[in-house]
Amino acid sequence: MSALALSVLLALVSAVAYAAGAIVQERVASTTPHRPYAPLRHGAWWAAVALNGLGALLHVGALAYGPLSLVQPLGALTIVFALPMAAVFVRRKAGAAAWRGAIMASAGLAGLLSLTGTADAQSLAGGERLAVALVTFGGVAAVFLAAQRVHRAVVRSILLATAAGAAFGIASVFTKTVAVDWTSTGGPAGQLPSLLTIAGLAAAGLLLSQASYRGAGLAAPLATVTVVNPVVAAAVGITLFGEHFRYGATGTALALGCGVVAAGGLILLTTERLGAHADRRRTLPAVPTQEPAPPRRTQTVTPPALR
Repeated sequence: MSALALSVLLALVSAVAYAAGAIVQERVASTTPHRPYAPLRHGAWWAAVALNGLGALLHVGALAYGPLSLVQPLGALTIVFALPMAAVFVRRKAGAAAWRGAIMASAGLAGLLSLTGTADAQSLAGGERLAVALVTFGGVAAVFLAAQRVHRAVVRSILLATAAGAAFGIASVFTKTVAVDWTSTGGPAGQLPSLLTIAGLAAAGLLLSQASYRGAGLAAPLATVTVVNPVVAAAVGITLFGEHFRYGATGTALALGCGVVAAGGLILLTTERLGAHADRRRTLPAVPTQEPAPPRRTQTVTPPALR
């Protein structure tokens, strides 16, 4: 098996593992609403952590054998795998609008990133790594704080999922950097700062993605993470790794069109979830208000000696 074929296989299995982990995370979020980030006493949450860890390891292997511009688009298949898996295993069916939105987001993302041209394997210098890490942690923290001020569950979920996707995307960038520099820097000791950054970004992404499923279902937050993750990674690849769009101006125009399709899919998913929540609220039975009972009138009995 060629290195390219092995990279594709590992990326596909990684997408299945991530999809299964997302389904379990959503189930945990629906049963532990008061513990949005890390319900440590919930066994299913640890199963989700294991599935995400497996997906991450497979993703690292895919990045080691294939280019960033090939591996990241295949991650868009996570949402495609997750919706039918959720319907089969947990009987959580998505509406027609959610399916259309997921397909649009995945197709637009796959088209966008398939137009990204390959470049020679490059790495980030020490100053570039520090700048990317600081900007990423600062941006994730800012989006997280903004989400805490939002009262609508679906909008808050989209913001948290955006922060999670950015964390995962930059973690992939650092993973690719470590894979390129592994032999030239003396193994793990020379890559310790980058490995710690990857661990921090992966943990932040896991906790934020867990919180994003609370009150918003599966489709919208998962699609957001699936789109933001590779878009952020591809943006860094284009600006810092020397990657580019194929076919010149035509490829750039097609890439912009694919970006519009992906954004339209996300908007469709978000509006579908907002509509579903509104319909659910309308169908809930009204709780009758009970009027306070009138005070009981007590009858005073006069003792016989006083009559």
